[in-house]
This record gives sequence, structure tokens and C-alpha cells, in this order.
Amino acid sequence: MNRKDFIKTSALTGLGLSLAPFSTLVGKDDRTVSLGFLGVGARGTSHLQGILNRDDVEVNAILDPKKENLNRALDMVEKAGQDRPDGYLNEEDYTKLCQRDDIDGVIIASPWVYHTRQAVAAMENGKYAGVEVPAALTIEDCWELVQVSERTGMPCMMLENVCYRRDVMAILNMVREGLFGEMIHARCGYQHDLTPYIFNDDLEYGPGTGSVSSWRTEHYKKRNGDHYPTHGIGPVAHWLDINRGNRFVKLTANATKAKGLESHIEYYGGKDHPNEEVDWKTGDIVTSTITTANGETIIITFDTTLPRPYSLGFRAQGTNGIWQMERDAVHIRGRSNAHRWEEFDKYQDEFDSELWKRHEREAEGSGHGGMDYFVRNAFVEAIKNQVPTPQDVYDAAAWSVISPLSEQSIAEGGAPVEFPDFTGGKWIENNRIFDPNGKF
Repeated sequence: MNRKDFIKTSALTGLGLSLAPFSTLVGKDDRTVSLGFLGVGARGTSHLQGILNRDDVEVNAILDPKKENLNRALDMVEKAGQDRPDGYLNEEDYTKLCQRDDIDGVIIASPWVYHTRQAVAAMENGKYAGVEVPAALTIEDCWELVQVSERTGMPCMMLENVCYRRDVMAILNMVREGLFGEMIHARCGYQHDLTPYIFNDDLEYGPGTGSVSSWRTEHYKKRNGDHYPTHGIGPVAHWLDINRGNRFVKLTANATKAKGLESHIEYYGGKDHPNEEVDWKTGDIVTSTITTANGETIIITFDTTLPRPYSLGFRAQGTNGIWQMERDAVHIRGRSNAHRWEEFDKYQDEFDSELWKRHEREAEGSGHGGMDYFVRNAFVEAIKNQVPTPQDVYDAAAWSVISPLSEQSIAEGGAPVEFPDFTGGKWIENNRIFDPNGKF
């Protein structure tokens, strides 16, 4: 099935799609996939390098408004033995790139504010959209992604790589095989001292100061909420079958005062540094609590402006046992000694993802401990087969909307806010689409 027939078939189904869009489409897996890139800063360049390591993908167009980024990326493609792609410097030319007939999918690794509009442009033009995290910053943008994907029949996959982390995939196997009993509670978060990225070496930020400090720091000045929930919530959503027999129902969020960035500037730049007086809005620790339709609770922690080691803080707990990532330990009733932790290693071996075991060699050195290989591979293989992506637009919306909902709850003094049902009730009967032992 070619792309035009693919779009036509999906569009005829329209908003009546029952389980997920495009669920019956099957194509061939032996063709070359043609991609375009929107944004080739640090993250986009990493994706580009990973794609160029494949022999089944060609890169035909790249956009980045920074000339040095664009030229570096074009050179990389050429050095990999491909024809030099067309380059776009005007940031508004993303629509032109998405309109090209020689592109099957678009990888979007631009600053956050562009993610939704660029993913929409990709889908509107019959392209698979592979969008970096978060996919959207507002509730309205989350709805737009869902509505456009349903209307056009085109997949939108948020490239959440932590769902492919080896230990959380083993935990997913354990959950699905019943080792934890009935799931009760989960914890996760993004706990990462980002101050080296929020500022450059001179403690400056804004346009021209660096890859991330040029745009990401502004969010800390203007928003008070969890900016970055998807690394943690993605794996947890799979554990709890969110959008597939379960859904997020309500969220409450609270934030501490914001003193970490001020302290960082004062420590490294002195009290006279001009940025020492900036009025930062994001609390140093933002804690969100989610309740689900099936009665579980989830605690998400956002902690990026204080000195600390990196941790995603995962915990999975059910009626029969518990796993804690930071302890790298598990306790399972009937298998573990009473009141004692066991090292997780033997469980990792026993419940390891078949996907990881098959592709461990290809994943080596691909970025973020191998996770990047799997998320890119899933996107490419879905295009080759012309089938749904294993993380879909409903996942992108449900995971991304945590950010604006946390802002709303904090602004209302920690009041509970309701989650939109982006599936329109289909979550009750939807089948699982993410498989740690599947083809991709």
C-alpha cells in the first residue's frame, strides 16, 4: 500500500476508528524509508547519527535555523554516503519540508514550542510524525494532535526513549506475568541537575548562549509546573495499561519555592552577577499525584535545579511485591525472604525483554544506554510496514498533558484537576500496542 492509498483508507474511517487509528494497515518491511529532520541541535544530531547507521533509511531534507547546525547535519549525511539533502534555514519552512513527496516521516527535535505545530504539519501532509518530548505544552495542543491524527489517519509517535530502558521493560514483563499481583502504586520522575544546561559557562541564557540555554531556560522564568514528565510517566503508563483498559483521572500538584537557580548563580558567579536577581517561577521540586480509573496512584517528581545525582526514581508496587530502581532491588512474596530485598539482577535475566536480547548489539553505543536505538527503530519499522507506531497519539497527549495540568493545579493551590479523555471512551476496550517482546 503506497502512502496516498494509506491516507485515503484511513481518512475514510475518520473519527469512527475504534481501537486506534490505522490498526488494520499492513505493508512491506523491505523498502527504504525516507525521512526529513526538523531541528538538528544536540538531540536532533544524535537522532540523525543513529539513523545514518542504518542501511534502510535515506535523509532527504533537514531544517535548522542555525546555519552551523544545518551545515553540520548536511555534511554528516554526505559523509555517510548519501546524497546531500536539501537544507532549510527559515524556521517557518517546516511546512515546505513536510509537503515534500520524497519524505515518508519527519523526526522533530526542535525546541518544545514548535513540537505540536510541526507534528501537525507532518500529519496534515501524510507523513508519520516522530516528535521529541514533550509533544505538546498546552491542553489545547494535546487535543489538536489527537484530532489531526484521527482525521488524517497518520500516526504521531512521541519519541519517549525511557519506555525502552532495559530494566523498565523487564518490569513490564513482570507486571504482565502477574509477579507484582494487582498493581497499586507507582513512582517516577525526572530528577536531574540541569543547571549546566540551563546556563552557559558565564551563567547566561537566552538566544545565542548555547543549544539548550538559548530556549529552555525561559520556561523556568515563566512556568511553575512539571516541565518534563514523560520520561517517568511513559514506562509507568505501560505498567498500568493507560489508554488500554485504564486511564489517568485526576492530578494534584504542589511546588516548593524557587531558590535553586538563584543559589547556583550566587555560588558560581557571586551576589553581583546580573542574573542573581531573576525572579524564577518554577519551584525547585514539583510533586504531582495522579489517580487512575482502576484505583492506582502515581507520584511524579520534577527536580532539576538543585545539586543532586541523576535518577528517574522508579517504583512499581502491587499486592504481591515491589521494585525500587534506586535500590536496584525487588521483593516478591513467595520468592523473596520475608522482609528482605533481593538484588534485581536475576529478575532482569529471567524477565528480560526479547526485543533487547535480539537487538543488544545494534543498540550498543546508540545513546542513553541503548534506549535511543529502540525508539528510532520502532519509528522506522512502523513506517516500513505502514502500521501503527507502538506508542501512539493518545500516549503522546496523555503523557504530555501532565505538564499543563500540573501548572493549573499549582496555580489553584494544589486543587485536583481532571484529565481529558483523549480516547473518547475507547480506552475501555483498547488493546495493548506496546510489547517488550514484539517485533519492534
